[in-house]
Amino acid sequence: MQLSELQQEVHRYISQFKEGYFQPMTLVVRLAEELGELAREINHHYGEKPKRPDEPEGNIALEMGDILFVLACLANRLEINLDQAFSATMHKFSTRDRDRWTRRDGHEEDGLGGRADG
Repeated sequence: MQLSELQQEVHRYISQFKEGYFQPMTLVVRLAEELGELAREINHHYGEKPKRPDEPEGNIALEMGDILFVLACLANRLEINLDQAFSATMHKFSTRDRDRWTRRDGHEEDGLGGRADG
C-alpha cells in the first residue's frame, strides 16, 4: 500500500462523520499521545520498566498503526502528500548522510545511504 492509498482510506473513514478532521494542533497532541503509548509498550518489552501484573498486555504494532492513522489525518488536514514528503526525506538522507554511517559489505552501491538495521 502506498502512503497516498493510506491517506485516501483514512479520508474515506473520517469523511463519514460531520465533525471531520480535528484542528492541526489537536492532531499534533494526539500524535504525541500515541507516541507516548508506543514508548510505554517499547519500555515494557525492551526497557527497564516491566508491566505491572494487573496491566493488560499491549501491542507495539497496533500502537504504530495508531501513529500512522493520526499522521495521515494530520497530512490530510494540511493537504500534504505523504508519498512526496517521504520521497523528499529519503532523498535528503541518501544525499546528506550518504557517507555518515559504516556500510555493510556489498551495500556500497545500493543508493540507499544511511544506516540499515537488520
